[in-house]
Amino acid sequence: MADSRFHVAGIGNAIVDVLVHADDALLARLEVSKGVMTLIDADQAERIYGLLPPAIECSGGSAANTMVGIAGLGGKAAYIGKVKDDQLGQVFGHDIRKGGVVFDTRAATDGPSTARCFVLVTPDAQRTMLTYLGACIELTPDDVDADIIANSEITYLEGYLYDPPLAKRAFLKAADAAHQAGRLVSLSLSDPFCVDRHRTAFLDLVANHVDILFANEAELCALYQAEAFDEAVRAVRGNAKVAAITRGIKGSVVITEDDVHVIAADTVAQVIDTTGAGDLYAAGFLTGFATGRDLATCAVLGGIAAGEIISHFGARPERSLADLVNEKVGPSPMHLS
Repeated sequence: MADSRFHVAGIGNAIVDVLVHADDALLARLEVSKGVMTLIDADQAERIYGLLPPAIECSGGSAANTMVGIAGLGGKAAYIGKVKDDQLGQVFGHDIRKGGVVFDTRAATDGPSTARCFVLVTPDAQRTMLTYLGACIELTPDDVDADIIANSEITYLEGYLYDPPLAKRAFLKAADAAHQAGRLVSLSLSDPFCVDRHRTAFLDLVANHVDILFANEAELCALYQAEAFDEAVRAVRGNAKVAAITRGIKGSVVITEDDVHVIAADTVAQVIDTTGAGDLYAAGFLTGFATGRDLATCAVLGGIAAGEIISHFGARPERSLADLVNEKVGPSPMHLS
């Protein structure tokens, strides 16, 4: 394999999160389903913003969170995603670069504004997301930097990105470019509703184009229309080369054709906010995988990163992930091939 500059390149929806403490009454007033992501348009975004209590605004986006997590673990990460050259776009670019991630995608000068996601966190730590994609839908195949993809050991694709047609083409171009360069492709299913919208396409991707699949229990069951988790595990086994499935307090399960690894969740004193838990699990797992760790250790690293993120409000780490990993499993070599 040729020399690489990055452990992982992520492609996803570049979004600024609007984090709000909410209760079930507010969810009912907004008529949204608890615990899932719902797409909204510009008018809805303005109306919802006016109904919300005071909020915290910070850069987010699923794959972007994962790349920041990888950088926080000492890995080399790059990100491709579309923002507009507006205030929120500048905030997004500043935050992800400050997190140690290479971000060179050209900002749009016209069209929709930078995307935002209202993250409503209820007292049970569940998060309900209302997402205005905005400039994300302007991501095109031309925005995919083939040099970055060819020089990344793993390309990580965010399932949410599969909604807009142009972004979908960019997604597929990146996957093809990675494999042509002899690299690996990873996919996050992102959300059960996202799976329902694209089940046929996702099944084809998992079986024929993806090397490492990330999903939570609900997403995996939705993909295979399984009523029980064990049924979904049997379905994915032999389909995906590696499937890393998170199960909340039950930890995670890593599935290959030959083995199943069951890994306990990392110990957390108090769960404050589950926003970004899957994103950071992927960060830990991919960092371990790209640096030669065995699959069980990759899952442990994922659990440590996820445990940090659910211990506070927001989807970006507050403690040094590298220090946490060093304390719990020892340092990881961060060589690039």
